[in-house]
This record gives sequence, structure tokens and C-alpha cells, in this order.
Amino acid sequence: MEFAFQRPGTRLRTILCLMLTLSLSSCANLPLQQRGTLGSYAGMAPSGGTLTKARLRVDPPPVLAAKTVRIVPTSANVGGTSAFNPKDLALVTNAIDRTLCTGLSDRFRIVASDQPADLTVHATVTDIVATNRTAAATSTVTSLGASVALPVPIPRIPLGLGGLSVEAEAIGQDGSQKAAMLWSRGANVLTTPRYSNVGDAYSLSSAFGTDFSRMLVKGKDPFKGMPAMPSMQSVRASLGGAPKYVACKAFGSAPGITGAVAGQLGLPPAWSDKGAAGANNNNNKPIHRDAVVTQ
Repeated sequence: MEFAFQRPGTRLRTILCLMLTLSLSSCANLPLQQRGTLGSYAGMAPSGGTLTKARLRVDPPPVLAAKTVRIVPTSANVGGTSAFNPKDLALVTNAIDRTLCTGLSDRFRIVASDQPADLTVHATVTDIVATNRTAAATSTVTSLGASVALPVPIPRIPLGLGGLSVEAEAIGQDGSQKAAMLWSRGANVLTTPRYSNVGDAYSLSSAFGTDFSRMLVKGKDPFKGMPAMPSMQSVRASLGGAPKYVACKAFGSAPGITGAVAGQLGLPPAWSDKGAAGANNNNNKPIHRDAVVTQ
């Protein structure tokens, strides 16, 4: 009888261990390469986590002394961009900007992209490994069906996994580089599959934005030490609420719960993410205020 009571727990632990092993071994491989989008690559040291590859450099004194940041919209310098819909690419780059704006708001005052600031941040998407839409769709159907029977997430099929590579830097008012990062990460079997060839790149964009903004907020390697709890303002913004600073409105609202549900159903990012403010109309003027949003 004792063995019978322990068996479900043992089986669950086995499933969890298998999922962890799969997540670490089955992921898209993106080599970390310099693509020439940064002003300098000098002094960059290897870093990163279990799934993320990175090289970075940060000059703590000027970064920690900075009070204001402006974000130049992320650009894409991806070979073979004709394989990707421009609107889908725009969602990936804008998701990076939105995450950067939210993360940097924890310490800095964010100003509009045409205003002076202590630090100017700019990121460039340098590589996207396309997600195989058929494999992603099959994984979604399998996961939704199996989740009814098993109380744990079901790993996706480890085929056609996508990935994302980004380079970014922060420039001071004197024109010199104060921080820089090369970053790449491939999707793994626990990454939510989406029926889009940029589905995994879109899912990973927030991970890059979080890592880079944390480096500037703390003035040190974001991959070292214990992870910090998200601030209330970042949680509110991630759920689709108003950002802390009006300048962040230029990047639109996060999809929030609607986006989470759409992701679980495997829907493309465009189904729930409306992109940058004014992306779907004729009013593309940037916001020129830097006041705190009032509720």
C-alpha cells in the first residue's frame, strides 16, 4: 500500500526530470557573433546563463550616475529578411523596446526618442532562426490534448525551434559607449510554440529586454547573483496597464492576459499584440512628453 501512495509522486518527479533534461538539451543553436552594429566590441567578457549566450561590458560609475534614458527604436539587420513579414519583424523589435522601456523605468526616467538623456539605448536584431510553423502547430494540438490528462506542461516537439540574436549598447552624452551586450538564445521544448515563423523570436524578445535593462539598472552583469523580484510597475505594464512614463506609450501596450491566452493556444503574435502606438493608423508621431503617467 505504501508503494501505491508513493507511485504518483515518483511518476510526477520522473516527468519533471525528463522535461528539465529536454529543455536543456533540445534547443535551437545560435552562435554568438559580432555583426558590426555596435560602436565598439572592446573589453566584452563572456557571460550568460544556462540557456542564454552573452558577451557584455558595463562601466558602472557613469551607468549608475545616469538619471535619464532615451530609447532609439530597435532595428533589424537580419540576413534573409525577405523570409519574414515586415509586420512580424516590427512586432519583434517593438516587443524588445517595450520590455526595455518597462525594465529601465525601475530606476531611470524615460524620455522620448528625440530628447536628450544621460544614456541613449539602441538595440539591433542581428539574427532570427525561423520557427517551423507546422511543428509548432502540432506541438500546440498535442499539448492541449495531453494537458487534460496530465497535471504538468507537455514539452513541445523538439523540431523547428526558433531563436533570436540581439546586439545593444548604451551611449553617454559624451558619445562614448557605457555598456554593451551581445545576446543570443534559442527556444527550447518548454518555450510556448506559436504558429508563426517569428513566434519563438517574439517570445524571446522580452528575455533580452529584461537582461539588458537589468544590466543598466544594476550597473553590473545581470546573469550573476540572485534574480530580483519584478517591481509593481513592471508587473502592471506587463499585464497591459499604463507604463510608468508617457514616453513608453510609443511602444504600445503589452498584450497582457489576452496575449498569454493567445500564446497558450499557439496563435501568432499579431493576434494579440497591436505593436507600436500608431502602427496601424496614420498617426505615427512620437510622444514628446516625459512625465510620469497618472492613473
